[in-house]
Amino acid sequence: MDVSQGKKRVLILSEGFGAGHTQAAYALAVTLERRCSHIETRVLELGSFLHPTIAPWIFHAYKKTLTSQPKLYGKLYRSQYKKSLNRLTQLALHRIFYAQTAAIIGQWEPQAIVCTHPFPSVVVSRLKRAGLAIPLCTVITDYDVHGTWISEEVNKYMVSTEDVKNKLLGRGISEAQVEITGIPVHPSFREAHDKAIIRQQFQLKQMPTVLVMGGGWGLIGGHSLSEHLMRWRDHIQFIFCSGNNERALAKLAMDTRYQHPNIRLLGFTDEIGKLMEVSDLLITKPGGMTCSEGMAKSIPMLFYDPIPGQEEENLHYFTQHGFGEPIRSADTITNWLAMLAGRYTDVEAKRARIPLK
Repeated sequence: MDVSQGKKRVLILSEGFGAGHTQAAYALAVTLERRCSHIETRVLELGSFLHPTIAPWIFHAYKKTLTSQPKLYGKLYRSQYKKSLNRLTQLALHRIFYAQTAAIIGQWEPQAIVCTHPFPSVVVSRLKRAGLAIPLCTVITDYDVHGTWISEEVNKYMVSTEDVKNKLLGRGISEAQVEITGIPVHPSFREAHDKAIIRQQFQLKQMPTVLVMGGGWGLIGGHSLSEHLMRWRDHIQFIFCSGNNERALAKLAMDTRYQHPNIRLLGFTDEIGKLMEVSDLLITKPGGMTCSEGMAKSIPMLFYDPIPGQEEENLHYFTQHGFGEPIRSADTITNWLAMLAGRYTDVEAKRARIPLK
């Protein structure tokens, strides 16, 4: 007997332009299945699933553009801020994905479709215009709303904040279509774990600890930020996460500055929540997903190198609400690390009193 028989099926579509969109998709899937036993989910990165050879090249080109020409990206983001995807882009997505996406939907027969990236939302919206009668929900995974997220065929928007909701209302979306849910984070980020066990698992010491993320984009090793951090390695433990960027991890491992007993170098891990739990400070780019996970773990955050556009808006939100601050100079880092090194007992006690969000 098929145990999934009779369950409501929810198809969750994402894209691999940065890990946050897909992390949100899986977080939503896990949450839905845990809370609703009658729901079955399926998560797909549409481009990677349908075009596994071409997709990695496209994602690499995207990352390359962001890291080498962020100002150009920011200019494009702002110039198209209130506009939907142009017709040429929509036509390209139509030709690449339309028939195959329709086939996937026809085969799995979901009762609802959720998109955590604008591209699959555009594709499904076009299918709905052609007669597809399945509710479409779009999860906006930043603390801002670009015009590419908006489509007449979207039945419901799930957004992070009241401000994002108001921006949608200002663009003609009805209030009934918008739900403030926060960005989905995996339930494990809201659970407390035994710190002693985590430290043993990752071979960490009980001492002031800083978690540094962003290496998946190749932004750690050659960054001036590293120079300031390394001056504190005798007094503070650093965990550097390079994500799926194996080249960046290998480069760090070969660098003598990182060959120190108080430094841990990690590649991809699906246990970031545990690492946040045993860390006293998170240094990261202000991606919507990472910041939401940090907020759920109540860990103070320092932000560096925001991508012009959505990450600038994320930074503004988290700074304005007291969850972190931008690294404006070396003094920002020095002040925080001096506090961790000199008042670790106080910092640890204060962190223990803050409830998980």
